[in-house]
Amino acid sequence: MEKARTTLSITAETALKMVEAAVAKAKELGVPMAIAVVDEGGNLKAFCRMDGVAVMCSDIAQSKAYTALFGIPTHDFFNLIKDDPSLVAGIPNIPRVAAFGGGFPIRVQNSVVGAIGASGGTVDQDITVVQAALAALD
Repeated sequence: MEKARTTLSITAETALKMVEAAVAKAKELGVPMAIAVVDEGGNLKAFCRMDGVAVMCSDIAQSKAYTALFGIPTHDFFNLIKDDPSLVAGIPNIPRVAAFGGGFPIRVQNSVVGAIGASGGTVDQDITVVQAALAALD
């Protein structure tokens, strides 16, 4: 039995680079947003609350990022639970879980090393901003 394991985690430098790319895309769209990057354990690694975004968006962005640690985008998470009434009823009661679009896992070497979430626009705008941040990894 192994007593320890090695895990990959997003670096602070990479998390900041992703937030910068997300902010640039949000500015291009003309929509202020909150953007959060968490590490593989759900700890906040980088964050920006743009001027003019609603206060609640800060928590929503972090919840989207946390939820994406399941390994799937948050818009797919809803599709995963929608046909199970107990999950649909129960998931909203779990802190830090958001079952709507705008959160994506961050993968490196086929491992989830963190996740990113954005909130402040429409679901499509939130997804577009996060996809811009993920493209900054390439």
